[in-house]
Amino acid sequence: MSNQEAITSALEVCKMQGDSDLLALGEAEQSSRHHCIQSDGADSETLVEVTEDISKVESEVKTPSIVSLNNFSNELKSANGSGIADVLLSDPIQSPPMRDNGVKVVPSMDAVVKVFCTHTEPNFSLPWQMKRPYSSSSSGVVISGRRVLTNAHSVEHYTQVKLKKRSSDTKYLATVLAIGTECDIAMLTVNDDEFWEDVVPVEFGSLPALQDAVAVVGYPIGGDTISVTSGVVSRIEILSYSHDSTELLGIQVDAAINNGNSGGPAFNNKGQCVGIAFQCLKDQGVDNIGYVIPTPVITHFITDYEKSGQYTGFPVLGIEWQKMENPDLRKAMGMKPDQKGIRVRRVEPTSLESCCLKQSDIILSFDGVNIANDGTVPFRNGERIGFSYLISQKYTGQKAVIKVLRDNEVVEFSTNLSIPKRLMPLHINGRPPSYYIVAGFVFIHVTIPYLQSEFPNVMDTPIKLLEKQLHAMAQSEDEQLVIVSQVLVADINIGYEDIVNTQVISFNGKPVNNLKSLVQMVEECNEEYLTFDLEYQQIVVLETKSAKAATHDIVRKNCIASAMSDDLKAEIIKSGTIN
Repeated sequence: MSNQEAITSALEVCKMQGDSDLLALGEAEQSSRHHCIQSDGADSETLVEVTEDISKVESEVKTPSIVSLNNFSNELKSANGSGIADVLLSDPIQSPPMRDNGVKVVPSMDAVVKVFCTHTEPNFSLPWQMKRPYSSSSSGVVISGRRVLTNAHSVEHYTQVKLKKRSSDTKYLATVLAIGTECDIAMLTVNDDEFWEDVVPVEFGSLPALQDAVAVVGYPIGGDTISVTSGVVSRIEILSYSHDSTELLGIQVDAAINNGNSGGPAFNNKGQCVGIAFQCLKDQGVDNIGYVIPTPVITHFITDYEKSGQYTGFPVLGIEWQKMENPDLRKAMGMKPDQKGIRVRRVEPTSLESCCLKQSDIILSFDGVNIANDGTVPFRNGERIGFSYLISQKYTGQKAVIKVLRDNEVVEFSTNLSIPKRLMPLHINGRPPSYYIVAGFVFIHVTIPYLQSEFPNVMDTPIKLLEKQLHAMAQSEDEQLVIVSQVLVADINIGYEDIVNTQVISFNGKPVNNLKSLVQMVEECNEEYLTFDLEYQQIVVLETKSAKAATHDIVRKNCIASAMSDDLKAEIIKSGTIN
């Protein structure tokens, strides 16, 4: 529909409702547009005269009140968005479909596919075996390049993934190209050419504004056919992604998002994809709060994969920081009245920023964007957002310029951004967990999946492990937290049966940095005793020859294929420790 038709339609409704103020403004707008159209081929002087004439007409028209405008339903702006009379009235419950050149614009439903996945998860409590396989279904969306996007959690620990189109009764085998744990996005493809017939990839739209209409499309529980739920954008902010606890940009919508919607697209009124559904908030007193991964995060994931052929992740600034909202704190840190920023509490030793940033530095800006005392930066018109948004726009290895206040002097650093090593990894990226058994003692390195498996209720987590999970930082790239997870009862370990989830500090007086170093030290040990120093000043002492000899029988009696995981065995053989 053209701008003139939209104005004419709006004027007719104004006449029916008797709104003289808005009618007068609309007629002025129609007159001004008529003048502009007629003067399309005029010279600059004629256009100036017309513009001045229009301003005189508009100045004489009374601006309609907010109450008057609220009597109308949803506003639909014209192509150039100018003029209050471009408002076209619609039903307050059901908005009319967007039209482009008279053709109805609807989301590409055929680009939405159903994802079937068979998962086989590791048994983290018994790391030498796997759990029973289970199946799940979710949603996905076809993008350019014969690729499909879905959620990372939809295909985590996959053994087989299949896709089914809306118009087909065939399930096609899919190949997983990349899994982004931080952003909860996975990329798939199908080798069968038949799958791609008559499928039009979705187009991505820009980041929507608050109150923009969205339609979430997918295959949630409650039926087998495609489902569409509608709502509006209610919030845009940095939020915690539940799959990885990473803080990235997210969109909150009031459209229903249920199990099975994961990976399905969210469309705007132009039929463009503006996000991918991935999580919802379920709590007492909460209703219809769902979250969508926005296009900036999606395009970052796609571009990252296309640049390197693999997913490298979202870099972070390896620091913990403090707000500088207290005036006394700012004064004590030597900040001038016109200076704003955040204070560095701690720096990750494994981050690249550790070579330039120090404790108590005041970060004033990132890549030329000033940071406020509450840690926010400007975001679009009249909005603010956490400064981590600026970092998430970068790629691993990219340079960034950081301006800090240190000892009352402003210093500027250029650093490469990276992903610091976590002492407790959030994911094992599809690999089976590592373990080592000697004399019935099961040694592992702690990961978040292990803690979640052992302690479904966080409050049951041993206090030292919980403290390390929340606050400990890896001091080197290869550091791991090694523990005795359990003791497989045998004659040789009598009296040690109650040792469980206890950290190993050292072996025969040498510190244990990771699980591989412990295996090497034990396997190479020629001393009379194996002595393990544990936390809380506990010690375990075993006669070396007897302990190694008893290991084979203990492993066999517990139906364990090997005393160490395959990855450790390969590393130890490579190093020449064992043959």
